[in-house]
Amino acid sequence: MYKQVIVVRKDLKMGKGKLLAHVLHAAIGSLRLADEEVTEMWENEGAKKVVLKVSDIKEIKEIEEKLKKNKVPHFLVRDAGLTQLKKGTITAVGIGPVEEKKIDKITGKLKLL
Repeated sequence: MYKQVIVVRKDLKMGKGKLLAHVLHAAIGSLRLADEEVTEMWENEGAKKVVLKVSDIKEIKEIEEKLKKNKVPHFLVRDAGLTQLKKGTITAVGIGPVEEKKIDKITGKLKLL
């Protein structure tokens, strides 16, 4: 089984539209980095996606380090600074699609958004 996970920072107080846009940036960005075969299998299984939350930048950076260490395809979203946030603010990370058990080792204890 495969899935894609999006992890979002909750301390930024983004508006709903901005939050949705950043979740989509993360999903598309990580999808572009995923293995083509894995992506096809993930789509055939129903393209499972989960959106989770972390409390702050420290947590999102810890997750990113684990992703790098485990060579899991991921995409870090940084704000362009045009509206609510300062340019370069890390808002989310998109992970996979990749094997569920591989993602769960890293994000399995996080809560749903």
